[in-house]
Amino acid sequence: MKFNKQDILKALESISLAGEGKNMVESGAVLNVITFADEVVVDIKMTTPALHIKKRAEQDIIAIIQEKVSKDAQVKVNIKVEAPEKENANLIKGKPVPGIKNIVAVASGKGGVGKSTVTANLAVTLAKMGFKVGVLDADIYGPSIPLMFDVFNERPLSINVNGKSKMKPVESHGVKVLSIGFFTKPNQAVIWRGPMASKALNQLIFDAAWGELDFMLLDLPPGTGDIHLSIMQSLPITGAVIVSTPQTVALADARKGVAMFQQENIQVPVLGVIENMSYFTPEELPDNKYYIFGNGGAKNLAEDLEVPFLGEIPLVQSIREAGDIGRPAALQTASPIEAAFEEITRNVVAETVKRNDTLPPTEAIKITTMAGCSAVKK
Repeated sequence: MKFNKQDILKALESISLAGEGKNMVESGAVLNVITFADEVVVDIKMTTPALHIKKRAEQDIIAIIQEKVSKDAQVKVNIKVEAPEKENANLIKGKPVPGIKNIVAVASGKGGVGKSTVTANLAVTLAKMGFKVGVLDADIYGPSIPLMFDVFNERPLSINVNGKSKMKPVESHGVKVLSIGFFTKPNQAVIWRGPMASKALNQLIFDAAWGELDFMLLDLPPGTGDIHLSIMQSLPITGAVIVSTPQTVALADARKGVAMFQQENIQVPVLGVIENMSYFTPEELPDNKYYIFGNGGAKNLAEDLEVPFLGEIPLVQSIREAGDIGRPAALQTASPIEAAFEEITRNVVAETVKRNDTLPPTEAIKITTMAGCSAVKK
């Protein structure tokens, strides 16, 4: 006995796979039908590997062919599982914060490389360029942003927004700032486990009236730990900037910092690497450069990891002094320090624009106001 392929397909049109509205033939689940003597071989594809659904599909196919074509048909069902390709769901994590267009994490694998100093100077330079900027000090255990913006003794006010009580960030040098340092005493150590620290960060993020921001900079703690994961789960991070000094010890940890953001289940785009304390130039010998921590280490790391190199910052005494008195060094007009931070900030803006042009945007981070931005074109 030989069966007709069209009869088989017509019979299969009366059943569908679990969870699908269309019948097997119409949905494309039936890949092929082969008949030979009293044998019928049906190849189908499914999007779920669940054993009970596969078994149900096999039983339905055998039953319908034996009912509508021939009870003597010897039916064999081959099932191929093809899970649908997911859009890169982990590219951007977290829920949007209304009004914030871009969230840039400033991180380092190691402490003491000047991450907070870089964050503060990036923020004031962005503000000078005309962007609306906020800084969230996410270094729960060692908050230094309040000191660097000279708002150490300030406290955020409570304001009413749409019937809800919200924290109003403290403003300094044109930048909105929030930090756990506003809520602790100078001599008080923050001794919290991860979940409590993460809860405090969520309050600083979502219980604050940030308003409209072009950039929120996140000053992350050193390393690759619980706080970093909590931030990436809470916020849709546009990209990360890695800060390192040129020395080998710092570069080894910076490499781990880049690797964290590039993990398959995280995939936050790395906007680039900044080299801090690149060289020392004495004030009395302005043409001399002394590479105290090594020469070109961060630039070589960026090339090795195939991420952009955003620029270098010299080891200058006034940068430290400016941070200590709460007036970031990038505010020193017509100085080499201002020029260095302006170049780096333009590169960060350019990489942010490029990232949003080439990777899928989320509703929280689409840049729409930077096309033709003078900061990018300089």
